[in-house]
Formats: sequence, C-alpha cells, structure tokens
Amino acid sequence: MNLEIYPFYNKLDADSLEFLKKHLKPISVPQGNILFFQGDTCDNILFLTDGTVRLYIQSDDADEITLYQLHAGEQCVVNTASSISQTEAIASAVTITDIEGYLLDTNSVKELAHMSDEYQSFLFSIYTLRMGNLARLVNDIKFKKLPQRVLEWLKSQNQLLVKTTHETIANELGSTRVVISRVLKELENSGKVKLTRGEIELVN
Repeated sequence: MNLEIYPFYNKLDADSLEFLKKHLKPISVPQGNILFFQGDTCDNILFLTDGTVRLYIQSDDADEITLYQLHAGEQCVVNTASSISQTEAIASAVTITDIEGYLLDTNSVKELAHMSDEYQSFLFSIYTLRMGNLARLVNDIKFKKLPQRVLEWLKSQNQLLVKTTHETIANELGSTRVVISRVLKELENSGKVKLTRGEIELVN
C-alpha cells in the first residue's frame, strides 16, 4: 500500500494497519469517469493516492459549479458524509485525470474510526478544511464580480498560458459559456489576457 501520503497512516497502531490491509480494495479509474452522481448514496470511501477528482453540483437546468478538487492524500467530505450517514451525496465526482487509490467500505470506515483516534481526528480535519473552502466559494460568488473571479481562476492555474475552454471555466465558476466568453473578451479588450483557440494567455 502507498497510503503514506495520508497524515494519519504512519501514526496507526499495528491492529489498525492490519485492519486496513485486510479491507482496502485497490482501484484504478481512467480520466473522465463519474465516480458517483449527485443524489447517489455512497457505499465506499475513496483513499486517493494518485490523480485528481472534481466535485461539482449540477442544477435542474444542467448548470454546474465546482465545489473543490480532490488530490492525492485527501479524503472527500461529500463521499465520506454520504457513506457514513447513508444519505444522498450533495455533489457528483468525476475523474479529471487517471486516478489510483483504494476503496474502504462504510462499515470498515466506521470501525477504523472507532479503533484509531488518529484516523478519527483526520476525519474531523477534512470537514474543517472543506467548510473553509465552501465558505470562500460562497463569499466569491456573492461579493466578487465575475471578471475578477475569472482572472483569479486563471492565475490559480500557475501558468501564463492556460489551456482550457470557456465551458470549463463556466463549470468551475458556476456561470454559462456565453457569459464567460463575453467576460474573456472584455478582459482581452482591457489588455489583461490574450485569447487563442483553446488557450488563454495572462498578460502581466
């Protein structure tokens, strides 16, 4: 197992480690696959060891907004909450890249939390982290103008030439492709970006 990237793993006692080895199931999923849909009830929790997963909410008219991205060494709070409480997931999860990891069934997750204070503390920490992320998302939507949010999203990609589509940005920010295209054109006219097909260049 390569779960050393999880902060709780090296602090587990021998019994907890043996329990994990017995119950974890390896998983490998290609890019572009849905792991679970909004409204599903999850029966397993993913321990992601490689790749990236996008969590997003979809409205009745099919508009999307990204809640957060899940990376290796993180546990998904939407997945965890649905699995432990056996309630419907509030968001969908899709693989942005090929992923690898392990699945642990709901009963085993509960048992591990009972066996290990370290894992229980880790569970509480992921809720604190994601609540902070969601609070920032709500704050951005309510108080920041869309051009500012688009620029901030582009800068968060950490490269001057961002390969993306207008639809991808719309889904990330909870807007529509038409609106994002208009905003990007305004940003280009103001000299903040340069637009080419499939790429957006940030102008310093």
